[in-house]
Parts: sequence; C-alpha cells; structure tokens
Amino acid sequence: GDKIIDKDDLCPTEAGLAEFQGCPDTDGDGVQDKDDACIDVPGLKTLNGCPDADGDGIADKSDKCPEVKGPKENGGCPWPDKDGDKVFDKDDKCPDVAGTVANQGCPEVSDEAIKKLNDYAKTILFDTAKASFQKQTYPVLEAITSILKEYPTAKFSIEGHTDSDGKDAANQTLSENRAAAVKGYLVEHGIAASRLTSAGYGETKPIDSNKTKAGKANNRRVEVKL
Repeated sequence: GDKIIDKDDLCPTEAGLAEFQGCPDTDGDGVQDKDDACIDVPGLKTLNGCPDADGDGIADKSDKCPEVKGPKENGGCPWPDKDGDKVFDKDDKCPDVAGTVANQGCPEVSDEAIKKLNDYAKTILFDTAKASFQKQTYPVLEAITSILKEYPTAKFSIEGHTDSDGKDAANQTLSENRAAAVKGYLVEHGIAASRLTSAGYGETKPIDSNKTKAGKANNRRVEVKL
C-alpha cells in the first residue's frame, strides 16, 4: 500500500518511499533502512544514518564520550589534561605540574627561582676544612630540594668555591667534595642524579676580597646554576 506497484517495488512487502523505490526509511533521516546502521534514530548520511550529538564525526553508538567532542584516536573523548596547562597528558612530560607549551608541559625555571636557590645555597655551612654539613644547614638543603622538585625535568649544576686560605690544590679538592656533598644530599632526597652535576672551582672564582674576614666568608660558597 505504498502506491508503488510491486513490479517496480524493491521492497514489495514493506511500505516505503518512492525515492527509495518502495523501501522504507523508518526514522526519516534520508537513509533507507537497508543502509541505515541506526534505523530507529535519525542520523547523518555520512555516518550511515547514525546520530552524532557532539559533532566530532564519530557516531554516538561508537563514541565513548557522545556529549563531548574528541578525536577518533581517543574513542571520541577529549585528551585529558590533568594540570590544565593546555598540553595533553599524552604529550606532557610533567602531567601533574602545570607548565608551558614551549617546555612540553613542564614549568620553566624562572630567574626568581634561580635567585631563591642561590639565596639558600649561600647559607649552606660546612664543618671547617671538611665537606660535612653543619647541623643548621639541613633545613636549607630541604628547602633547595623542594624547589628542585617543582621543576622535574630541569637540570642543575652544583658549584663549590673556597676562599684563598690554604694551598690551591687542597682548596680545589675541598670545593669539589663540598659540591658533591650537596649533590649527594639532593639525590638521596629524591632528585634524579641524571638532573644534577657537581663541580669545584677552588679559589679561582672569588666574588669578594680575600683580604677581609667578611670577604672570605662570601667566597666560601655553593652556587646552583641552571
């Protein structure tokens, strides 16, 4: 009874439409039932008659997130970005810490952070002529460790320096050992060894006069460089 005589009707036992030579289109979406993967729900011709609520080009029946646009590679769901830095977790080298796109999702070490590191480093105190730490230095080392953990992919150099008292060779060795001691502490407390190097420069790079007590104190120092 679809007004298409049986000899011309491709679906003579079902009421259909003239445009489909007598075959039905149950949901009226312009895709006849035999070609429609979702015959009871209006959909798109490009998706074989199935709907796509979020318009991401993935049929709702195959879309893991049918209400939110997402790429086919992720099942129709948006790629996650836990830290909200606009770098998807799959591409983010620091997925739990907000960073920059330019630094692959990791935070960039600011000049302010370097200054803070060195303000702390200047207060590291060693036992006289040794590479062992004085007791009051441990909170300083803890603070430095915390800052380095904020920049999980950045690499740092720990540099040791002495005043001019004593023999050059002994000062060189002492500066190397002190820088290595700082590095060792940081590694023991969770900073990857691959992120750190240490070097000593003895008395070769003074920042103050070695003729005064205060100047010598300034020259006995540890520096942290990016």
